[in-house]
Amino acid sequence: MGVRRELKQARQRTDLAGRTRVELVRDEKGTVREVSTAALAPERKTGSVADLPFTNAAEAPGAVVLRRRAGGAWQPVTAAEFAAQVTAVAKGLIAAGLEPGGRVALMSATRYEWTVLDFAVWAAGGRSVPVYATSSAEQVEWIVRDSVTRFVVTETADMAATVASATAGHSEPPRVWRLDADAIGQLTALGREIPDEEVTARRAALTPDDVATICYTSGTTGRPKGCVLTHANLHAEAANTVELLHPIFKEVTGQSASTLLFLPLAHVLGRTIQIACLLARIELGHCPSIKPAELRPMLKEFRPTFLVGVPYLFEKIHDTGRATAEKIGRGASFDRADRIGVRFGEAVIRRFLGTGPGPAPRLYAAWALYDLLVYRRIRKELGGRVRYAISGGSPLDRNLNLFFQAAGIMIYEGYGLTETTAAATVVPPLAPRPGTVGLPVPGTAIRIAEDGEVLVRGGAVFGAYWNNPVATAGVLRGDWFATGDLGALDDDGYLTITGRKKDILVTSGGKNVSPAVLEDRLRSRPPVGQCVVVGDNRPFVAALVTLDPEVVAHWLALRGLPADTPLTELVEDPRLVAEVQKAVDYANEAVSRAESIRAFRLVGAEFTEENGLLTPSLKIRRREVTTAYAAEIDELYGG
Repeated sequence: MGVRRELKQARQRTDLAGRTRVELVRDEKGTVREVSTAALAPERKTGSVADLPFTNAAEAPGAVVLRRRAGGAWQPVTAAEFAAQVTAVAKGLIAAGLEPGGRVALMSATRYEWTVLDFAVWAAGGRSVPVYATSSAEQVEWIVRDSVTRFVVTETADMAATVASATAGHSEPPRVWRLDADAIGQLTALGREIPDEEVTARRAALTPDDVATICYTSGTTGRPKGCVLTHANLHAEAANTVELLHPIFKEVTGQSASTLLFLPLAHVLGRTIQIACLLARIELGHCPSIKPAELRPMLKEFRPTFLVGVPYLFEKIHDTGRATAEKIGRGASFDRADRIGVRFGEAVIRRFLGTGPGPAPRLYAAWALYDLLVYRRIRKELGGRVRYAISGGSPLDRNLNLFFQAAGIMIYEGYGLTETTAAATVVPPLAPRPGTVGLPVPGTAIRIAEDGEVLVRGGAVFGAYWNNPVATAGVLRGDWFATGDLGALDDDGYLTITGRKKDILVTSGGKNVSPAVLEDRLRSRPPVGQCVVVGDNRPFVAALVTLDPEVVAHWLALRGLPADTPLTELVEDPRLVAEVQKAVDYANEAVSRAESIRAFRLVGAEFTEENGLLTPSLKIRRREVTTAYAAEIDELYGG
C-alpha cells in the first residue's frame, strides 16, 4: 500500500507541476535573456478585491477565514462574520464623508483590525494608503499631503499625535480615529443609519482598473514615491500565487493551510498575503511584531502550516538555536548539526530534482541523530507544523536555506518590489533551487537588459507613481518595468539577483563590485547585526559592521561579563573581532580576491529606523550610513 500511495502522490505532483508553462528566449550565444510563465488564474474582467469577503460569505458563510487573538486565545472569525464587520465599518466611513475614490490612511502594526479596515475602505469605494507604524512626522506629512488623504486610522495615541503634529499646517487636516480608542466601534456606530445597499452599490461600481491602494516606497533614497496599484494588480498577484502554491502545499502536507502574518501590512507583501489568504480561504492570524522574542510565543500558540517572512527571521531562528545549544554546553554539537544539515539538504534537493541519489546511509544516520538533538527544536520554534516558508525582501543565504531543509522546512525564495505588487518571481514548489529567486510568478515575464538590469512585465506590474509622471517615465519602458536590480537567468530561466545598479562600487583599480552579495552573506553569520560594504573610488573593498544585540547579550552571559557592557567597549574586544572575521571570511568565499573585504570596522551603535539608517522594511539607507560614518570609513583607508 505504501508504494502505491507514493506512486499516486508522484503522479498527482507531476500533474500539478505540469500546469505551469514556462517559455525561454535565448540570444545568439544561447544565453537565456527572457523567461515568461503563463497565467494560471484568468484575468479579472469585472468586480474588485472588495468582493472577496462577500463572495466567501455567500459561498461558505461558516468557513473560518481568520483567527483573532482575544482573551489570551485565538478566536475563529467566519466568512459571514468578517463580511458583516467589513460592511459595518464601510458604512461608518461613508457616514464620515468618504466619497468614491477618496483616500483613507492606515497607520498601525499588523493586526486583525487592519484587514477589516482595508476591505472596508474598498467596500466603501475608497482607496487605502498604508503608512508604516514607525513613520516619522515628516514622512506622515508627505504621504498625507501627496495622496490628499482626508481620513486616517491610527493604532495608538502616539501615532495619532504624530499625525496631528505632521498635518497641523495643512489647510484641511485629516479626521483621525484610534484603534486603541475603539475606532472600529466608533465607525460602526457612525454608520448605523447607512443602509447596507449603499455599500453594495459602491462595491458594484468598482472595476478591476480602479485604483485600490497607493503604497509609498520605503525610501532608501529620496522622498517616498506612491505606487498606484489597481484591483486588477492585486488580484493578478494573489490569484496566480494561490493557484501556483496552494494545491501543491495541500497535496504534499495533507494539512489545511494556515499562516500567521507578521510582516507589516504597510508593506505590499503583507497586503497581498492577506488578499491571497481570503481568496483561498486560508486561515489567517496576525502578529504585530517580527522580533523573535515576541513572535516565537505567537507561533507556538497559532501553529501555522506555512510562513511568509524575510531572511532576518530565519537568521534569528538559526542564531537562537545556536545560542540555546551553547547555554547547555552543546555549541560544538550545533555547529556539526549545521554542517550536516547543509550536506543533507543538498542531497535531498538533488534527489528531489532527479540529479542525485539522495543522502548516503552514513549521512542519513547523522541527520537522524541531529534531528533528535537540534532540528526538531527548530521546528518547535516555528510552532511545530510548518512545512513550507516563503522568504523575500533580500537574498537568503543558500547554506541557511539548506539547513532549514534538513530541519524539515523547505524555504522558497521570491523576488519583487512594491511596483510589481510583491512577488514577481518565486521558486516553484516542485522544483526548488536554493540560491535563486525562482521563475516568474504565473502571468509574469522577466527580461535581462543589456546592462544586466532586471525588467518585469505582467498583470501585477503597476501603471504609475502617484502625481509623479517624471519618475513613472523613468522606470516604464513600454510594457516593461525597469527594477533597478541586476540579475541573471540560468539555462532553465531561474533568476538570481546580484545587486542594485545604483549600489555598484567601482574601486580605484577599476573593479566593479556588487555589495549585496557580500552583505547578505556577512549578515547571515553571528555576531553581525547589519553591515555596509564600501569601496567606491577606494583602493579596496571594506565594511562597516554592527553587532547583533541579542547575540552580544548571549556572548556576555556565557563569559560571565556584565550585561550592561557598552558596545563601544565591545567593538575593541579581540574575541568579538575574531568572530566577525570568521563572518567576513565566509562572505569572501562568494567573490574573487579583488572583490573581497580586506578590512572592516565594528561600530558601537546599531543601524535602526529611529536613527534614520534603516527603512521600515529593514533596508539599509546606504547614503545616510556612509555620511554618518564618514570618519570611520576614512580611517579604514588610513585617512
